[in-house]
Amino acid sequence: MSERHPDSAEEALIQSGDGAPDEATPLVPSPDSDPEWPGLLEYLLNSRGFDFHGYKAASLARRIRKRMESVGVESFVGYQEFLEVHPNEFATLFNTILINVTSFFRDPTALEVVRTVALPEILAAKAPGETIRAWSVGCASGEEAYTLAMILAEELGLDEFRERVKIYATDVDEDALNTARHAAYSDRQVEGIPPELLTKYFEKVDGLNLFRKDLRRQVIFGRHDLINDAPISRIDLLTCRNTLMYLNGETQARVLSRLHFALNDGGFLLLGRAETLMAHGHSFVAVDLKRRLSRKGARRSLPDLGFPERERRAGALMNLDSHLQMAALEASPVAQLVVDAAGHVVIANDRARDLFALRHSDVGRPLRDLPLSYRPLELRSLIERAEAERRNVGIKEIEWHTATGELRWLDLQIAPLTDGPGSVLGTVLTFSDSTAYRRLQRELEQSNQELETAYEELQSTNEELETTNEELQSTVEELETTNEELQSTNEELETMNEELQSTNEELQTMNDELRQRGEDLNTSNAFLQAVLASLEGGVAVVDPELRVLAWNPQAEELWGLREEEVEGKHLLNLDIGLPLERLRPLLRTCLGGEAGNQVLDAVNRRGKTIRCQVTCTPLRADDTGVRGAILLMEHEPDGSA
Repeated sequence: MSERHPDSAEEALIQSGDGAPDEATPLVPSPDSDPEWPGLLEYLLNSRGFDFHGYKAASLARRIRKRMESVGVESFVGYQEFLEVHPNEFATLFNTILINVTSFFRDPTALEVVRTVALPEILAAKAPGETIRAWSVGCASGEEAYTLAMILAEELGLDEFRERVKIYATDVDEDALNTARHAAYSDRQVEGIPPELLTKYFEKVDGLNLFRKDLRRQVIFGRHDLINDAPISRIDLLTCRNTLMYLNGETQARVLSRLHFALNDGGFLLLGRAETLMAHGHSFVAVDLKRRLSRKGARRSLPDLGFPERERRAGALMNLDSHLQMAALEASPVAQLVVDAAGHVVIANDRARDLFALRHSDVGRPLRDLPLSYRPLELRSLIERAEAERRNVGIKEIEWHTATGELRWLDLQIAPLTDGPGSVLGTVLTFSDSTAYRRLQRELEQSNQELETAYEELQSTNEELETTNEELQSTVEELETTNEELQSTNEELETMNEELQSTNEELQTMNDELRQRGEDLNTSNAFLQAVLASLEGGVAVVDPELRVLAWNPQAEELWGLREEEVEGKHLLNLDIGLPLERLRPLLRTCLGGEAGNQVLDAVNRRGKTIRCQVTCTPLRADDTGVRGAILLMEHEPDGSA
């Protein structure tokens, strides 16, 4: 699933649930004291549309400094100038800030809770055929969105999934969104998908795994800044995995308010393992705290306050003690409370008692003993702030569920009450009901969001039609090209066939010539063998390197070696009864072109000593000179045979 990879210190901060800015965590020196820091943030916003003002300053500065060290820049102004000169650095910087760690079926136990708990309730609350809307916030390269698609398709069936489901997947990183739209993943990226689902929902193309195109239409990708853009509305299942941890406390609260607005009543919110909603329990109800699954639900009404009645503190606010002023306060259409300097409730008008389920007996009690002191928000710290700073403190759009379960939105003004010298007598708390305005605003935002969603769907449909048209045009062009190639190949084959026929005829002619030459050669060879066999003496023919080329039967009879035993061997290395080494001068002279003879004592194959006369004649070619030597070996008649 899509996550922003947490640092350990940040993770601990989010898990604490206090929503404090990360300056409390001493990871790196705070950049707030650097006058160049705001200028860099404004430059990133104005040049590339990335608003990082709501991010934790220490974490953000640490990642930016990491890139500054990589490119050898020391100041924020210097890095801004580097970005202006090297626009390609933006992509590397944003990849460093927005650390996309994502995979299919990430944190399977949390997804199992979604499948077994959230989906059955969502389906049970829907009418047959009613649309189911999911939103994957910070979707990165799309693995989480397609995981939700597979889970919903398994629960609903493919036909119903195509008819009823819309999955919105958003991120601020355009490069990641482009990757997600292609829906092509390597074998390593799909390792987390069960084999049966991988076979069912992906097809193998060019070594990549492509998510089914007929189901991809239900997943709509778009750029969305969670901090600044209006949320998508009427969502049944919303996943925001480990994105809040990068935001400071104020921004976290604002984002959670938007996520709360995005969900239908009873809709489900899935956070990452490093995030909790401890500070926002008035907006969400935990379904599975360990798996970080919550739902948007109604807040419980205030319990019955059973404290004993106390005497009202007299004289706490001297300028509001007249009956006329009290009557006006009681008749006020807004809820008002007055708390004295000691922290006791001295006045609560009729509207305040009805709104917060207070009783007359609660007047005079310490504010800290009343649930109102911490619901719908922590009042004591705000009162202390107003008294210490001697100024009004205002909080807008506070969500409050009345005793009847009705959701109201309140605007709070806390004003210190001082006497002439400026000492604080107490504070007055005024709760104005802004429900009607808030509902109108919500309806307007919802209408705008629906228009945006419809426009996005229209754009997506238009893009798909354009893509289909381009694919058809490409297919036609490919078919035309293929037809031309086939025609060209056919012509080449015909030409090759003609060439092969011509070559075959030439080969047949050459074969006839070779056959005739072979017959002539056989005839010549037979004639030569007959000549050699007719000679009375032994004959050996050698080449210029003294290798034996021919050996007649008389030589075989004389020395006892057959022709196949001596052919190709060096003459002087033969083991015969003739002292061949003594023939070396004669052979050298013969190869030089002069004939000669020599008489040697020898031993024939029968072991008899003979006198052998060796006559050496040059073997001449027509035009290439001496090609070897012919040795005629005869024993003299007077030798002992």
